[in-house]
Amino acid sequence: MVKHVLIIEDEPNIVEALSFILSRDGWAVSLHADGNDAVEAVQRKRPDLVILDVMLPNKSGFDILKDLRDNADTQELPVLMLTARGQNKDRVMAEKLGVSRFMTKPFSNADILSAVQELTLC
Repeated sequence: MVKHVLIIEDEPNIVEALSFILSRDGWAVSLHADGNDAVEAVQRKRPDLVILDVMLPNKSGFDILKDLRDNADTQELPVLMLTARGQNKDRVMAEKLGVSRFMTKPFSNADILSAVQELTLC
């Protein structure tokens, strides 16, 4: 069965890179770029994994993560959070909110694939 990832990211170059890396590895990839209705997109698409940017238009990735963890349907969903701001306080905030994995940009293809595979082991 094909695994499904939802990428919630508004930067076109990052979206293109992640889509290429993951689809080449056999993933079904869905995209979403607006923080405002990101939680609804997750509930509608029901992915196996979410890759979530911290800085999104209309709502931060931290707020989205909190909403996902507060919802019984998505509280256990693996979330890989990406950020260009690799400050320790961002990592601590993400971990406090229940992120599955935190990664800074830029990232390597191997690091993304390793994280995704680790987070979706059954």
